Amino acid sequence: MKLSARLSGRLALTLAAAVVTATACAPQTSGNDSPGKDEKSGTLRLWLFQEVDNTPKERVVDQVLADFRKAHQDTKVTVEYIPVETRAQRIKAAFNDPKSAPDVVEYGNTDTAGYVKDGGLADVSDEFGAWPEAKDTDPTARTSVTVDGKVYGAPYFVGVRALYYRTDVFRKLHLKPPRSMAELAATARKIRAAEPGLYGLAVGGAYTYGAMPFIWADGGALATGRSGSYTAAIDSPAARKGIEAYTSLFGDDNCPAAKCAGMTGNDTVTAFASGKAAMAIAGDFSHQAVESGQVKGEYAVVPLPGVTPGSVAPAFAGGNNIGVLRSTAHRTLAVDLMKRLASKKTQAEMFDAMGFLPTFTDVRGQVAAKEPFVKPFVDTLAAGTEFVPATPAWAQIDSAQVLPTMFQEIVSGKKDVEAAAGDAAKKMNDAFGAAG
Repeated sequence: MKLSARLSGRLALTLAAAVVTATACAPQTSGNDSPGKDEKSGTLRLWLFQEVDNTPKERVVDQVLADFRKAHQDTKVTVEYIPVETRAQRIKAAFNDPKSAPDVVEYGNTDTAGYVKDGGLADVSDEFGAWPEAKDTDPTARTSVTVDGKVYGAPYFVGVRALYYRTDVFRKLHLKPPRSMAELAATARKIRAAEPGLYGLAVGGAYTYGAMPFIWADGGALATGRSGSYTAAIDSPAARKGIEAYTSLFGDDNCPAAKCAGMTGNDTVTAFASGKAAMAIAGDFSHQAVESGQVKGEYAVVPLPGVTPGSVAPAFAGGNNIGVLRSTAHRTLAVDLMKRLASKKTQAEMFDAMGFLPTFTDVRGQVAAKEPFVKPFVDTLAAGTEFVPATPAWAQIDSAQVLPTMFQEIVSGKKDVEAAAGDAAKKMNDAFGAAG
């Protein structure tokens, strides 16, 4: 967790988000209970994710810690920035060894259910509910810290995707930004026909979070049910219609399957930034990567259109959270540190430093007014987002590449949509059953 979820204005976060999603395997249950202590002084340990360019993040965090120490003068905080790639192993070890575990930790929002099942995160429902700022939390971000009605952390930032398009290409071909998914496909094919050296719309067979909006826009779902009792819905008629819409974009008339079937989300962003694609589905966190590419100054962003003209396709709400470990001996202090790290003030500062999109609706409005590039992503969030099933099984489904395998089987011609979706549903149900 992505991982997807990692939920920055830098390519670093794009890469981190991909790793977070891909490595969202949760550790095994530890069985460790909180020691029952709530010490009001001493040393707290904080683990945060290491970004490729971590210095701006460190500056913001250092100020938070300075303010925290002023408020709690007998307290110290040691902070460690852990590699995203090895976070699953580190957090597993922490759950099994409270003496070396952090008190507060950053984690991918697709990890919540797994970490709760493992008994690693503290239930902070009461403290979160009493926190005045929490009322402005985006509903989907709140969902990402909630399991079975209980809250296990505070949302830290959110990341969503929208449609990047080349203004120079659109101008040359007298095109307008598509207002529906049908127009999106038609526009992509027009561009490819007129400019054979370009992908009309860069798509990837391994780009799960770019494909999901097509499924959701057609009224489909990944699964139905609730935590502890999910049933795959990827093979439903509505979901199959969305799968068909996405996989139909793989072909010589847009993005050749031979080149695009194996592409990831990062690959599609790279294709767009390097001038090889006229459109791409990319995140707010992809902005800096595009700005650093060959298309700087020649692109714009709009929400990814839905099925009905003028509508917005539901996007996956990725991002990260801040949680308190159940094993902490400093619960009150740890909760206070969690809230300071995830506060409106800190999220606004982290946006300025890293481009992390705030989880508070009012703060997002403020940064959108300050930075115009944010508006399409804020509009996408306002239109409604979706999340993956809140179950430990999702880590298994994601790491097993169930959905990319389905897409690749279809675009390669090995299976039709019905057969591939049916096989994917079976694999998902096996994972849901095993997660129990």
